[in-house]
Amino acid sequence: MSRREFLRWSIGAGLFLGAGINLPQWPVDSLAGHSVPDLAVARGDIVNSTEAALAALGGMGRFVKPGDKVVIKPNISFANPPEKATTTDPLLVRTLARLCLQAGAESVTVVDHTLHHWRICMKKTGIEAALSGVKGVSILPLNRRRLFEEVPIPKGKVLRKTELARVLLGSDVLISAPVAKCHSATRVSLSLKGLMGLVWDRNRMHQVDVEQAIADLATAVKSHLVVIDASRALLTQGPGGPGKVTKLDTIVVGTDPVAADAYTVTLTPWYGKGFAPRQIRHLLLAHQMGLGRIELDKVKIEKLTVR
Repeated sequence: MSRREFLRWSIGAGLFLGAGINLPQWPVDSLAGHSVPDLAVARGDIVNSTEAALAALGGMGRFVKPGDKVVIKPNISFANPPEKATTTDPLLVRTLARLCLQAGAESVTVVDHTLHHWRICMKKTGIEAALSGVKGVSILPLNRRRLFEEVPIPKGKVLRKTELARVLLGSDVLISAPVAKCHSATRVSLSLKGLMGLVWDRNRMHQVDVEQAIADLATAVKSHLVVIDASRALLTQGPGGPGKVTKLDTIVVGTDPVAADAYTVTLTPWYGKGFAPRQIRHLLLAHQMGLGRIELDKVKIEKLTVR
């Protein structure tokens, strides 16, 4: 794919590259005369909280249109059950897939470039069982290089190009659905860090300035919707665990990945410390690069309790 083709794809799919094009990224919409929040935070069980938070943002139909090809990117990199809080709860992924299909999606593809063997990950995480038999939904483990294509990152400072999953290049909507967990290299791993599961050579990102590389990648890949699984959070020994897990019973939903990640940072101490969003360097860098808002007092947040 040429640079021009990638630019055309990124604009057509609603992904922001920032190559001299002034596109609104996180507008405050008005649905049925009501102002839509930037973030919706729901507490309760996973399914009902996800549905309620999305409803507060205008419903899945705001993001997915009839005929759309949707990619959902959860964390399924580790061969662990959801109780370990290293992978996204399959109930969340199934709920998102169902809502996409109800909105008219032509297809829903669930992807990740797993760190453990992909076959074991699909079984141990519960993703395979949760999505088995759901018409229109498929799982694509990104563990073969032929599934990737090199693309430029014009605004990258340390990451100038990368090999990105081809399925993303052919999609209309990207939904980021990470689990809330700590990370030994970046303090936390949330939606922005999770984008690394869409590239082939993650080691290269770690070999340079990984936090800048995460922000660089986010200039080229924009999630249309961020849904953070904070039903549980891994507080130590991230990203793979086993470590200390706390139940938060929270789902964070928004269109601004920086704001969604920043809010999630404030939900609990990580490694026994309470971090401000600005102390998470890749979030600060992404904010400084114009990719989202880190000051939560400037973000309209709607909080819901679901019974």
